[in-house]
Amino acid sequence: MKKHSILLGVCTIGLLFSCATNPITGKKTLNFVSNSELFPSSFQEYGTFLKENKIISGTADANRVAKVGAKIKLAAEKYVAYVGQPEYLKDYRWEYNLVESKDVNAWCMPGGKIVVYSGILPITKDEAGLATVIGHEVSHALANHGAQRMSASQLQGLGAVGVAVATGGKSEETQQTWQQIYGVGSEVGVMLPYSRGHETEADKIGLTLMAIAGYNPDEAIAFWMRMSANSAGQAPPPFLSSHPSDAARIADLKKLVPEAKATAAKFGMIYN
Repeated sequence: MKKHSILLGVCTIGLLFSCATNPITGKKTLNFVSNSELFPSSFQEYGTFLKENKIISGTADANRVAKVGAKIKLAAEKYVAYVGQPEYLKDYRWEYNLVESKDVNAWCMPGGKIVVYSGILPITKDEAGLATVIGHEVSHALANHGAQRMSASQLQGLGAVGVAVATGGKSEETQQTWQQIYGVGSEVGVMLPYSRGHETEADKIGLTLMAIAGYNPDEAIAFWMRMSANSAGQAPPPFLSSHPSDAARIADLKKLVPEAKATAAKFGMIYN
């Protein structure tokens, strides 16, 4: 009982001192990791990745990635100033690279390090489609989703320790069974919904960024319809996925577009 009480106390203290309001989303978030701790390792990992992969440069596609990236960066700067956080991006080191890969994907590391895989370009098709992708990925960085996921994983690991302590007097088979139950339960019931929430949040911010940058946010819906057609029959059941289903995502985007247009109008960008 004493061990259980100590562990509960540690968890409670950790939660109390790690919940802060994210200045971009306005939400309370779980975050054990500061940008000053996270960004240097992120930049180093990004550099290593670039050395180990083929960067495409000097082509029309590479130039398009750089052009759209620069416009989204400027939109992000305008947006953080709009929400009253003009210094928020001072430690970000924006970089956009097109990397040769058949993967239909793109990603952004904490601190603004973005990779677009060439495999996604046939689906983005044009600048607006690319702005949808880059705006979404940049939004993950703005909302500190990487740090939040790391923090959640640490807490999940602490929970596994709690299960081990609680079942320490049981047989090895019983301990393994409870660890499996905890592992599946925490992943399906907590971690995956947490990740899906981040995706929806990045969609919302991303729509606003692309609209401020001069791209009609309606084009995001068209992009995700193309993505859905490309991945038909390949997605796992929604409750086992780290991303919302394409249908759910498109439905959410349709609801979010008017708000993105309204915000962009304050920057002089008007869309029908």
